[in-house]
Order: sequence, then structure tokens, then C-alpha cells
Amino acid sequence: MRKILSLAALLTASAAHAQLPALVMGDGVGVNIHFVTGHERDLDLIKAAGFKFIRMDFSWEATERTPGQYDFSEYDQLFAHLKERGIRAMFILDYSHPAYEKDDASPRHPASVDAFAKWSAAAARHFAGEPIIWEIFNEPNGGFWHPKPDASEYSTLALATAKAIRHAVPNTTIVAPALSGMDWDYLKIFFASGILQYLDGVSVHPYRDASQPPETAGPDYDKLREWIDRAAPPEKKGKIPIVSGEWGYSSNTKGVSLETQAQYAVRQQLFNFAHGIPVSIWYDWKNDGPDPNENEHNFGTVTQNLEPKPAYLALQRMTQELAGYTFVSRLPLERKEDFVYLLRHPSGAKKIAAWTTAPDLHRSMIEPGRILTLANEVIYSTP
Repeated sequence: MRKILSLAALLTASAAHAQLPALVMGDGVGVNIHFVTGHERDLDLIKAAGFKFIRMDFSWEATERTPGQYDFSEYDQLFAHLKERGIRAMFILDYSHPAYEKDDASPRHPASVDAFAKWSAAAARHFAGEPIIWEIFNEPNGGFWHPKPDASEYSTLALATAKAIRHAVPNTTIVAPALSGMDWDYLKIFFASGILQYLDGVSVHPYRDASQPPETAGPDYDKLREWIDRAAPPEKKGKIPIVSGEWGYSSNTKGVSLETQAQYAVRQQLFNFAHGIPVSIWYDWKNDGPDPNENEHNFGTVTQNLEPKPAYLALQRMTQELAGYTFVSRLPLERKEDFVYLLRHPSGAKKIAAWTTAPDLHRSMIEPGRILTLANEVIYSTP
């Protein structure tokens, strides 16, 4: 059975990062959005589902229209709307700027790297004192780094940016590299840059195909933790958590069913939570289009018209039932496919979250008691 850290160890590690949420169920549940101004109805529904974080692009080109002059007013509006609803922000510092790089190239020359770092520091200074998580770029190992992915180029940018932000606002929260998947060759170069001295978390996007449920991320998390601790400076070993910055399953016709998407959304949150991951961002908030055959159109928890999909209802039920609970342990069972997590509330109440990755759900692993159905998962409340 996979080793899972003790509750005490998880809480100790999380407490070292004041602006990353403590490992309390619900506090780190998030969702990606694709808007800045307006969309207050979306935000109301996001709050109603129990999401405590949004993750959103923080555009360089849109906020520095004239070189050296910054305008963050649209993000001020978004942040005000979030704050009214008790929702925190993970802002992604991205992408390029035509004033500094030609042909949409990513910031990879000294002048553009310096400009990006200065702009990032200005953004952090503008929102100083607010519990924002700043993420440096988005999936630079994929199609977002132009003209082609380059780990050395990105690491140079990330290091310069993290240093500039840390100098401007020492206590703010910085994560990187927001990789698509677990790109070990890329991570080797990234960690060798010395960046971990300046980071509060290592963000990854543990996507996998429809046949691989969330629990298959376990070995990747174990390996990544080993790599982080090996590369971290002595004073930060064991204190840099993994952040699941983006991860979802599409319900298109070749993806997962609506019901399976709901199951995976809940299981992803619970599995990450039990592995000491303080923030888990589900991709995506709403469907990006109407085509049931298009992969990118079907990651949402709601439809384009904001009608709740089963994933929305399942996540809402999870946050309602488990808010405030901490992870205690995974209970031992004969089959590795069966997951039973014991959770405890500060009041002393206990609950069990249980599911299986096997085709059949063995009811025998659930003790008699009050059972609450949660999109084919089970939340069991002990008396």
C-alpha cells in the first residue's frame, strides 16, 4: 500500500507557507477561469460550489500596454469580486510582449527577461499584503513557450522573476514551473538553476488520459517529492509542497462520461489532499464550447450556459460534507484498489471517504452506518 505522510507531518510542512492554505479540506479546492471583468454570475456559482481558489492568466501584454507603464485596473476589479466572495487568486504571470520580443517569442533575451521580471515585481507590489499565489508562466514545456520549449530559457526567466518578486514583496507566495505533465528532463534543468531557494511551492499539471484515474498520480508525486528535497537548500528540505495547478478530465465523446468526470473530480481532490498537496485546481470552470466531440469544449464543471454538470454537484457535495476536516490516515485494506480515508473535524467528529478503482464497489469495506452518496463515491459519517 502506498505510503502516505502522517497528518502531523503534513500540517507541519504546510504551516511553513503562510499564504498557502493549511491542509484543511475545502480550503485548497480551486478551479481555472478565463475571464477578468464581469462574469459575476460565474463567481456566485463558483462560491456556491465551495471553490476557494480561482486560477487565471495575468497577462503581461494587457497590463503593460506602454513599456514601463503598468495598468492593473481590470485585475483590481476581478480581485475585488473575488474578495467579496471569499475566493483567493492564483495569478499566472504570462506570456510574451511585442515591445520586447518579435514574432510572439517568449521572453528569452536579457532585455525581455528583465522587463518581464520588473513587470512581475510591479504586479506583486501592487497587490502586496493580499494572499495571492503568483505562478511564473504556464506550461512552458508545451506549446506556450515560443518558438519551442527550452528548459534553460524558461529557468533563466523564472529565476530572474522569482528574485525580483521576492525583493519587491518578500512575504508573497511564488510557485513554478506549471509544467504540463511530469517532464523529468525539464525538471532536472529547472531544479539545477537554484530556483527552489525562492519558491514556496512546485506547481505541476498532472494530466493523464481518460483511462488513467487520479490515483495513478501517486508514483509521480512520490518521485517529485524526492527530487524537490534533493534540490532544495538545506533550510527548505521537506518544506516545499507540490501544488496541483491545473488538472482535469474532458467529458467529450472520446473522453470520460459525465458521471466519471464527476467521480474523478472528487477523487482528485481527496487524493491530492491526502498526499499533502495544499492547492488543487480543477480544469476547467465551464465548457469552452458546444461541440460534444471537441476535447477543449468539455472540461467544465458547468456548461457554457452555466448549467451544473454532475462534476459541479459532486464537488459541491464534497465541500459541504467535508469542509473543515483534516486528513488522518488511509485505513489499511486487503486490496490496493480500495481507498478509505479517515478524516477528523476540530469538533471531534469523524468521517470516512471511500471509493475503489476496481470495476466493482465492494460494499463490505464500508461499515454499517449513515452513507451519503457522492457521484458513486461514498462519504460515511461515523456516529
